[in-house]
Amino acid sequence: MHAPDPGLIAAIKTRLAAGPQPMLIGGDWTQAAAGQTFDSHDPATGERLASVARAGSEDIDRAVAAARAAFDGPWGRMRPAERQRILLRLADLVEAHFEELCILDTLDMGAPIRHTRGAKDWLLGLLRYYAGMATALYGQTVTPSTTSDIFACTVREPVGVVGAIVPWNGPLIASIWKAGPVLATGCTLVLKPSEEAPLSPLRFAELALQAGLPPGVLNVVPGYGHDAGAALAAHPGVDKIAFTGSVPTAQAIMRAAAGNLKRLSLELGGKSPNIVFADADLEAAVPAAAWAAFANAGQVCSAGTRLFVERAVHDDFVAAVARYAAGLKVGSGLDPATEIGPLVSPRQLERVRGYVAAGEEEGARLLAGGDRPTGAALAAGSYLAPTVFGEVADHMRIAREEIFGPVLAAMPFDSAEEVLARANASPYGLGAGVWTRDVGRAHAFARRLQSGSVWINCYNVLDPALPFGGYKMSGFGHESGTQQLEEYMQVKGVWIAGEMR
Repeated sequence: MHAPDPGLIAAIKTRLAAGPQPMLIGGDWTQAAAGQTFDSHDPATGERLASVARAGSEDIDRAVAAARAAFDGPWGRMRPAERQRILLRLADLVEAHFEELCILDTLDMGAPIRHTRGAKDWLLGLLRYYAGMATALYGQTVTPSTTSDIFACTVREPVGVVGAIVPWNGPLIASIWKAGPVLATGCTLVLKPSEEAPLSPLRFAELALQAGLPPGVLNVVPGYGHDAGAALAAHPGVDKIAFTGSVPTAQAIMRAAAGNLKRLSLELGGKSPNIVFADADLEAAVPAAAWAAFANAGQVCSAGTRLFVERAVHDDFVAAVARYAAGLKVGSGLDPATEIGPLVSPRQLERVRGYVAAGEEEGARLLAGGDRPTGAALAAGSYLAPTVFGEVADHMRIAREEIFGPVLAAMPFDSAEEVLARANASPYGLGAGVWTRDVGRAHAFARRLQSGSVWINCYNVLDPALPFGGYKMSGFGHESGTQQLEEYMQVKGVWIAGEMR
């Protein structure tokens, strides 16, 4: 894999340093009404990248009004084929500028360039999938049983103005996952990116305007959750909130949404089990188990951080995972050889280190990592070496709580029924992995695991056509698939009576 073009990196940094990065409201690039800004930093170096306009409640009001005007105006009257053409042009522009978008994500939140580049086919596939679906949204005709001589049908209509609140761990991914169904169904969007990583969502919005998106259809208002996010969640002019983030924030959003009973879809956290049976292809399962936990420095909602290994192979398998983890290259995300980048911020680093300390205090055995890697080049960044714990008990915090960092908790099991019960004994249910050559066992676990996604002999595989969502406290609603589009549509029953003439 080649290194990013130094000239492109320099040009991006020069543009970011030119002045406060504005928000997008109603097709206009504008500063915050209150004049507030916040700084964005590179977690690999601590370097200040940009000053960004910080949205407050007045800016949310302006953005919602712009989105409503666009929904009631030209966007609401636009034919599906026209929306499709805009989405296809947007996909082409994202493809043409994908390297720049990858660099922005790497600079802003630390993901290795190999990770951000690796999502290219999937992200472009998402946009083109949504474009295809824009002209394939059907109602139904019904033959009523309760009366005769009446024509009955259903009509599917866009829900209206959508507020999307997205996290920092995949800014471009989250922007496309939220904007795509909005544009396909004819809704309009107010997107609030995280203050930790707003840069690629803003650039994505520029490309959307270039693609021909009318003013007000997409508005981007970076800001903090407690003011901009809270104002968006409670706003009476918003018809739906699509949120990706933590359970406590989701609970606050649900309370705020009660005001006008706005619709919600919530993609939340996880503590996903990854189950390895003795009959599995262990050679393939070792690196897969490591990457299930450590990809994006563990900052993945569906990360497989509870590793259950059948006792007959447990010791050798976990030792192999620990050796693999110790060999992963930690460093700046701009280095194409880097496999594990920094955590998003010093605050997140200290939070994760607190879990490492808790694991040791509760009696787990540290097998790999556990501390900041050494070296002058890494000293200023928010780095943590990939960490593997053995001798973990189910009651320990590292086995129960979402850490959102590169920390893996390994535990033995003796029977299929036992591990199934332990895997399901969690308030979360986002993802699960099973490694086995037994097809019957694979089908049984796919049915009985309480998870929105179950990966058999693989992990974290995604496709535009397959829904992704959670059980229990991992949320409700879906990303991807036709199921996601349903989240953005109303269904209306229509009855037409008339006499034959």
